[in-house]
Amino acid sequence: MKPTTRDEIKGTFHDLKGKAKEKAGQLVNDSYLQAEGHAETRKVQRGIAKTAEMHDEFAPDLGEE
Repeated sequence: MKPTTRDEIKGTFHDLKGKAKEKAGQLVNDSYLQAEGHAETRKVQRGIAKTAEMHDEFAPDLGEE
């Protein structure tokens, strides 16, 4: 398995885990669990943004026609 595929799977897992915690927190009215889930989801989004930023920095014309 390629490292990028592995990272993508890990990111998807953490995103789903965060969303599940968030929903569980809403269901049981636990603001701490809800915040924990939200933080996990945001962590994944920051990682994606950082990766995109690095891509633009090192290969700005990659993928353009």
